[in-house]
Amino acid sequence: MTLAKLIATVLGVGYIRPASGTWGSLVALPWAWLLHVIGGLPLLIAGIVLTFAAGWWATARMTAGSADHDPSEIVIDEVAGQWVALMPLSYASWTMDMNILVMWPGWIAAFALFRLFDIWKPLIIGWADRRGDALGVMLDDIFAGIFALLGVIALAVLYHVYLFA
Repeated sequence: MTLAKLIATVLGVGYIRPASGTWGSLVALPWAWLLHVIGGLPLLIAGIVLTFAAGWWATARMTAGSADHDPSEIVIDEVAGQWVALMPLSYASWTMDMNILVMWPGWIAAFALFRLFDIWKPLIIGWADRRGDALGVMLDDIFAGIFALLGVIALAVLYHVYLFA
C-alpha cells in the first residue's frame, strides 16, 4: 500500500463497510482525545492543519486520473472534520483544566452533528463537495466540522444557560 493510500484511507479504515465515512469519524475520536491529552487545544489544531494538508495531498494522489473525485475509501477528510467539531470541547477542557471526557454528551453531539452535516451537505458544504477535486473533498468535511462545532456550542449554551441557569 502506498503512503498516499495509507493516509487517505487512515491506515485502511476506509475499506471497512458499510458506512466508511462513519468509521473514519469514529476512529478520529480516540485520536482527538490523545492529541488533547498530550497538548490540549493547540495540538488538536496542529493536528487538524497537518491532517488537512496530508489529506489534500493523499487524496489528490489517489484520485489522479480517476473520474471519481471522492471514493468512499478516502476517510482522512472525516478525521479532519470530526476534529474540527470537537474543538469546543477541547477549548473548554483546556481553559478550565478539566478532564475532556467529563463532557461526554458533547462528544456524542459533535459526532452526530458532524455525520449529519457531512451526509446532508447543506450550503457551503455542498458547494465544496461539488468542486470535484481533492481540495473540495477536504473542504466539505472542514465546513461540516464547522457547522457541527457551531451546533455543539449552541447545545452547550442551551444546556448550561437555559436549562440549568
